[in-house]
Amino acid sequence: MSTALVILAAGKGTRMNSDIPKVLHPIAQAPMLVHAMRAGAVLSPERTVIVTGHGSEAVAKAAADEDETAQIAIQEEQLGTAHAVGQARDALDGFSGDVVVLYGDTPFLQPDTLERMITARAENDLVILGFEAADPARYGRLMMDGETLERIVEFKDASDEERAITFCNSGLLACDAQTLFMLIDAVGNNNASREYYLTDVVEIARNRGLQVTAVACDEEQTLGVNSRADLAVADAVFQARARTELLELGVTLMAPETVYLAADTIIGRDTVIEPNVVFGAGVTVESGATIRAFSHLEGCHVSRGAVVGPYARLRPGAELAENTRVGNFVEIKNAEIAEGAKVNHLSYIGDASVGAASNIGAGTITCNYDGVMKHRTTIGENVFVGSNTMLVAPITLGDGAMTATGTVVTRDVEPDALAVARAKQDNKLGYARKLFDMLKAKKARRDKGA
Repeated sequence: MSTALVILAAGKGTRMNSDIPKVLHPIAQAPMLVHAMRAGAVLSPERTVIVTGHGSEAVAKAAADEDETAQIAIQEEQLGTAHAVGQARDALDGFSGDVVVLYGDTPFLQPDTLERMITARAENDLVILGFEAADPARYGRLMMDGETLERIVEFKDASDEERAITFCNSGLLACDAQTLFMLIDAVGNNNASREYYLTDVVEIARNRGLQVTAVACDEEQTLGVNSRADLAVADAVFQARARTELLELGVTLMAPETVYLAADTIIGRDTVIEPNVVFGAGVTVESGATIRAFSHLEGCHVSRGAVVGPYARLRPGAELAENTRVGNFVEIKNAEIAEGAKVNHLSYIGDASVGAASNIGAGTITCNYDGVMKHRTTIGENVFVGSNTMLVAPITLGDGAMTATGTVVTRDVEPDALAVARAKQDNKLGYARKLFDMLKAKKARRDKGA
């Protein structure tokens, strides 16, 4: 049976107090919407429809960045969740299969939960996702009769006996497409909010003799985000889960609670992550590497045996080959560091390539930007770059070349050549004392005038 996803992402999120659409607020540096899309991707959906409203263009762009085949349906007026799902009708025209309705602000669904919903759908017309709530007060209760879900009772309408039930509604469901839209057409808005509620489809389905059931999951999977406080909690939940997964995969986290991971961070086993390391989006670290304390990595690849940090920054496009060294207060951007090369101290290597076994001395800078365009620096193999060298790109240093300390390199250096480019030192005897006396007299006159 084919599957389609309908992800509701039209809410403004007033309590977020933000100009950014709620579903675009990030958890682990990926929008909540992207988390929901990735959760649903386990079902290999034939179609994915994102229902947008507030900030539609920005939401549509985020969806397309994750899945360029995702379709957009716009809910011009926010008239309730059933109304929102109804906006996906045209995008699902001609689709025959199951529709799974997800929420863009519910980012933690697990693959096995969605798979169990689809399995249950094979024997039921409508499947609702429920959970056992630690504090069920604000949730709708799922009224079960054996395996059959009879109805959903909102807290304000529940009797004392019904309020004692802790099996609650998440709002997510799975249903055959034709049946789903038939049920939505029957939903009314005869309520205080004058909205069309998706939860009403349960009672409508039962009244029409359809089989309805509920599948249970952990409450954490249904965690919704409605405020900045909720967002912080959700991010903490993600981090705790991701750290645990890494530990189970054989990664050493010396102080797990201090390591911040992105949604797509990949780290191989036997890698050691020291305290206070931050991973931005797009980082892959191979097995057996070491990321030392207070380093920041984003958009980069670190190969086996490499050592990064402490206090290093790897920016997008940084590619570290095996057994490389990137050390204290070094920044690498859009550059390849070949096997065994070292950039250990206080250097910036940007828009460059560094050949195998080369050594970049402390304070080296690739001067890659002329104020308008970026230029590239190419450093060959077994090159020794002396401390405080300025490499004014575009520039090439041949294999085995060397630069003298303090050199400003403005033209290519041939293989095995030594580049020296600095002013001749001239020691003027007694000039230091004369200069200090002059400066002190000038300061005294200024202070007297003040």
